[in-house]
Amino acid sequence: MKPFPQLPRYVLISPARNEAKFIEHTLKSIVNQTTLPLKWVIVENGCTDNTAEIVGKYSKDHPWIELVPLPKDKERSFAGKANAFNAGCEMVDHLDFEIIGNVDADISFDADHFEFLLRKFQEDPRLGVAGTVFQEEGYNSATDSFEGQNHVAGQCQIFRRECLRDVGGYVAHRAGGVDWIAVVTARMLGWKTRSFQEKSFFHYRRMGTAGRGRVAAAFSYGEKDYYLGGSPVWQVFRCAYRAVKPPYLIEGAALLAGYVWAWVRRMPRPVSKQLMQFHRREQMTKLKAILGRMLRFRKLDKFTVSAGR
Repeated sequence: MKPFPQLPRYVLISPARNEAKFIEHTLKSIVNQTTLPLKWVIVENGCTDNTAEIVGKYSKDHPWIELVPLPKDKERSFAGKANAFNAGCEMVDHLDFEIIGNVDADISFDADHFEFLLRKFQEDPRLGVAGTVFQEEGYNSATDSFEGQNHVAGQCQIFRRECLRDVGGYVAHRAGGVDWIAVVTARMLGWKTRSFQEKSFFHYRRMGTAGRGRVAAAFSYGEKDYYLGGSPVWQVFRCAYRAVKPPYLIEGAALLAGYVWAWVRRMPRPVSKQLMQFHRREQMTKLKAILGRMLRFRKLDKFTVSAGR
C-alpha cells in the first residue's frame, strides 16, 4: 500500500470576545484533533468574562496554544473580528505553514475534522478556501441554506496561505460580511472554494444573534445582503425560501425588510464594483440552476402521475 504523503502544516486563529459560555467546546475539539496545528493563536478582543482563565488552563498543557489580548473595543462588531484575525495572522507570519484557519470560539467538531480538510487541500492545489457544512439548533446549512457548496461558512474557514495573501486577509467592516468578502474575492481571483458535506461542525450561538434575537438577526442579514451587492431578484427568492422554513414567514419577511430598508437608505457598500458584478453573476447562475432543477422535478412528477394512470 502506498503511504499517504505528509499532510500540510497548519495554524489556527480564533478571535474571542466573551466566549466563556462556549469556548471550552472549541478547546476540547482542537486539542483532540488527530492532526494538531503548529500554532493556535486565540486573540482575546476585550473580554469582560473569564474567557482568558479558561484558555489559560489549556495552554499550560498545550504550549502551542497562545492567548493574545487586544485593547478592548467599546462594542462587539464584525470589524473587531476582522482586526483580531488579521492581528493573529501577523503573529504567525514567521512560521512555516501552508494552511491557516479562522475558527470561531463557539463551535465543536469531530476529532478528524482538520485532517479531513488538510487532505482536501493536498488533493487539489487550486483549492483556496475550504470548510464543512454546519448545524445550529433548528438549522442545518446543508438543507436550510440558499448559498450552495461554494460558500464557506465564516465560523470555520480554512485558507491556503497563498490564497489568503491574495485576497488581503479580512476586510474590516463593522456591519459584517468580512468572511463572505474573503471567499467571494478568492473565487473572483480564480481560486476554488468549497464547503464539504462529508463533515460538519456545530455552532452553539445561532448566526447573528449575539446581543439580539432571531428576527433582528434576520433583518440585519437582509441589510447585509444589500450592502454586499446582492441582486434584488436573488433576494426575493432567498426570502421566499426562508419564509417556508420554521418559524415560517417571519424570518423571510425580516430578511426582505432589511434589504429594502438598506436600499431606501442607500447604505454604503464595502465591496468593489467588480466584486459586486461577479457576485451577481454567480447568483443568477445559481438561480437558473435551482429553477431548472425545480422545473425538471415538476415535469418528472407530472410524468409519474400520468404513467400511474
